[in-house]
Amino acid sequence: MAQCKKFAIEKMFMCADGEVFTKAPHRDTPLWIIAWIMDVCDVIHLDASPKLSTDTPAMTYVFGCVHGLGSLAWHERDDGTMQGNPSILNQVSAYMLSLCRRKVHAGETATSACAITQYSLTTDMSDILKDLYDFNHHPENWKIKQYSPGKCKNAADPEEEVPWAGRNTCQLLFAAFTIIYLCLLRVDEVLKIKFSHLKWDTHDDNQIVLTLPFQKTSQNGNIKPFVLHRLPDYFQHLCPVCALCDWILASQLSSGYVFRKMLSGDRFSTTDIAMTSEQFLKLFRNSLLDIRLDPYPYGTHSFRRGGCQFLHGDLRWSLRRLCDWGGWSTDFTHLTIVKYLISWNDEPGEKREDFLNLERPPSLKCPSCGRSCQCAY
Repeated sequence: MAQCKKFAIEKMFMCADGEVFTKAPHRDTPLWIIAWIMDVCDVIHLDASPKLSTDTPAMTYVFGCVHGLGSLAWHERDDGTMQGNPSILNQVSAYMLSLCRRKVHAGETATSACAITQYSLTTDMSDILKDLYDFNHHPENWKIKQYSPGKCKNAADPEEEVPWAGRNTCQLLFAAFTIIYLCLLRVDEVLKIKFSHLKWDTHDDNQIVLTLPFQKTSQNGNIKPFVLHRLPDYFQHLCPVCALCDWILASQLSSGYVFRKMLSGDRFSTTDIAMTSEQFLKLFRNSLLDIRLDPYPYGTHSFRRGGCQFLHGDLRWSLRRLCDWGGWSTDFTHLTIVKYLISWNDEPGEKREDFLNLERPPSLKCPSCGRSCQCAY
């Protein structure tokens, strides 16, 4: 919002002490919005950014909720005054649609974070989380070591590998990985989990109930608990119950935030400070480098997308069950769930040339149902 105001002042649309976002906007505010987006994003300008601005929804919120102008389209009253939300106008919508089309024609494609997959046909990796699990459980990575100051890379030997994390960091990350992956949560929802949100079943040591006090998809309350069961051995690398227990035993924490801010020397914060999403992303990408995987196509949303695809494609969950578990609306007129299931940059489940090859060799045997035919995919 500040950038839009600065732009309007620089272009002399208004004086230096003026305000764009007020309860009584200027009648030309929609044109200012279009001009600002064009200056920042449009490919027809020399100083354009390669990214499409996502601030239009924010403007709608500021005008509509903060300043109480609602969601009525911007229009002129009979007395000549303007009424409604300046960001809601046919001209603004038409410009945004035309800008999107021109960017696509110019070769730009909206790309979501690559999903954390269970298998890959185009690389040698069979399972990202399994590879991370195996790497973290190497004796040299799993053993808790005494604190010692970290060391920098040796200038004389730049190829020398310096460990970036120890057991505490690896266990904290993997507990967070499994919860994000199987509970289909956002990273900020996971990092704010406290011990008071976890409940161990007194009758079943293999079960943990996670109840979030907040969730983006349930902002009005009525958040359903996530009942987590210990998974079979062949899914040990996906088991949030085992990963949580490992982290709690290693950290000896029992109150406050479960996922604390990590400090140097593989230490976690002794004060009740949660890990930030920025630190989580950095550590996650460091983990991917450990298993020789390019980290940049992946983001914090990769777990939510990968978990959604795993539950639907591998465990055969229906769309209705997925929506109920992940908190999505079952109003399938919008099909938000499809954005998580399908993306052009995800690894294919099977090769296109084999779609109608009914004599292709069997796939891997499913450890749950025992099927190995391709039609079971």
